[in-house]
Amino acid sequence: MKVVIPGGTGHLGRVLSRALTGQGHEVVVLTRQAAGPEPGVRHVRWDGRSAGPWTREIDGSDVVVNLAGRSVHCRYTRANLQEMLNSRVDSARIVGGAIARAARPPRVWLQMSTATIYAHTFDAPNDETTGTLGGDEPDVPAYWSFSVDIAKAWEREQRLADTPRTRKVALRTAMVMSPEPGGAFTMLLRLTRLGLGGPVAGGRQYMSWIHEDDLVRAIAFLVERDDLSGPVNLAAPEPLPYREFLRALRTAAGAPAGLPSAKWMAAIGAFALRSDTELLLKSRRVIPGRLREAGFEFGYPSWPAAAEDLVRRSRGRLAVG
Repeated sequence: MKVVIPGGTGHLGRVLSRALTGQGHEVVVLTRQAAGPEPGVRHVRWDGRSAGPWTREIDGSDVVVNLAGRSVHCRYTRANLQEMLNSRVDSARIVGGAIARAARPPRVWLQMSTATIYAHTFDAPNDETTGTLGGDEPDVPAYWSFSVDIAKAWEREQRLADTPRTRKVALRTAMVMSPEPGGAFTMLLRLTRLGLGGPVAGGRQYMSWIHEDDLVRAIAFLVERDDLSGPVNLAAPEPLPYREFLRALRTAAGAPAGLPSAKWMAAIGAFALRSDTELLLKSRRVIPGRLREAGFEFGYPSWPAAAEDLVRRSRGRLAVG
């Protein structure tokens, strides 16, 4: 199977490429910058905005997984938010155009989206059918709505693409937990080992997450299931409050305590890490309704077992390094 991954040089792209090549698939990564060698992966240049020779890789491929878009791990300035929007919408538009023009289009186009599209809530969990989309919640920073607008525009661009021979799935992805460098888990584990893994702003906000193995397996499941299209939540079935999430991580890491952080402390920390407090303070309570209904079984449905596995893998990486 030939899989084309626009924007596949980032954290998720490396996780997915390694899994796919390990299964014997041909992987082509579309990238804006020169990338280091990856076993079994072929890199092809594109600019993420316009058609070019890269479109030949789409024609005749089996699957496209579009991960392209500016990283959310940055300060949420007006300029950065606009670049997040433009990079996601532009890439979805040109990928859709390449698929529409292909003589032999891929059978499925998986488009990255985000669980952030759902409302900030402490109440009922959000699935794809009954979930409430965000953007107008009271008592949250006004700029949080821009993240929701980005997600909606991202999905809308895929939905409007004229690709009748290609099934389309929007991957509403929760926080992916992986020992791969550069991801959220490595940052959280580092803070935990430094004694800083305590609840933030009380820790009532929900954390939706997914283990990297389940992410890879869910993507393979969606490739094979011709009856599934539209939005699909990629999230473990057991989201939990942030304080409980961090308590389980401290237990797995052998960290006896974690210093709690007030909201103003989180703001300072986010500034120092060149990130934004929305990633910590927004309550994302998302569950995988459609995956579960379709019969997908999670290898890591609960966080404590997932945390133990990820910490063990992280130690293995350190030992190898």
